[in-house]
Amino acid sequence: MPTAYSRCLDPNGARYGIPTYPWRMAPDGYATRRQLRTRGLRPGGQPVAAQVMVINRHAGTPRVAYLYRVDLAKPVRPMTSRKWGALALAMLARRTCPRCRLDVGYCIPRSHGLCGMCIATDEQRAA
Repeated sequence: MPTAYSRCLDPNGARYGIPTYPWRMAPDGYATRRQLRTRGLRPGGQPVAAQVMVINRHAGTPRVAYLYRVDLAKPVRPMTSRKWGALALAMLARRTCPRCRLDVGYCIPRSHGLCGMCIATDEQRAA
C-alpha cells in the first residue's frame, strides 16, 4: 500500500497532470495565492504551475493548494478612491442593524441578523 507521502509526490505531473508535492515540500520559486498576497503580489493571469497535497488521515481524501510561479507574479493593483468608497459603504451596511437602523460599530453576525440590543429585546419579550 502506498504511503501518503508517495501518493502526494509527483514532480513530473504524470499522475495528476501538474507537478505535485507533499505538504510543505514544494521547491523554492512557488507560492500560493495567500503567500503571494503577503509579498504584495498577485498571480496576474498565469496558469497554476504546481500543487501541494496532503492526505486526510481519517477520511483518506486529498486536500490541495495550488501554487504559482513567483517570478511571473505581478504587483497588486493599488486601491483607487472609488474602491475605498465602495468598501466603506459595504462595511457600513454590515454594521447597520436592519431593525433599529443603527450603526452598532461591529459587523452584525449573519447567524442572528440583528444587533445585540435587538436580540436582547426579543429574548425579553419571549420570556
